[in-house]
Amino acid sequence: MPASCDITEYRMIFRVRYCEVDRQNAVHHSIYAIYFEMGRTELLRVNGCDYKTLEDSGVWLVMARLEVRFKAPAQYDDELLLTTTLGSIDRMRLEHHYELTRPADGQTIATGKTVLVHINQDRKLQPLPQFLFPKT
Repeated sequence: MPASCDITEYRMIFRVRYCEVDRQNAVHHSIYAIYFEMGRTELLRVNGCDYKTLEDSGVWLVMARLEVRFKAPAQYDDELLLTTTLGSIDRMRLEHHYELTRPADGQTIATGKTVLVHINQDRKLQPLPQFLFPKT
């Protein structure tokens, strides 16, 4: 595990796939949770860790809250920029903020927030591991 997770923002560019859109050629609302998970996963990875290693060591981070605000539709083959930022973190909760934009026109597609908590194998709440806290 890293000593700490000091990188608090990650940006990634990807394209909307055909399987992610509905009959109106708009990204289906259920897909945004997947996009946000991609951002969280990569933010953890650039800090020197990954979910598999966490879970193998008994650290299970589970979703306690998910918020999405839809601003404009994204369509098949749109190139999107997802910015994932570490929000507040305390002894029991880890919060991330998301902004999804379309660089071609600068349009904000969606914003969101998630809250994760740490549970053990008995599904009991646990304090977050110290390495998840940035030093800065």
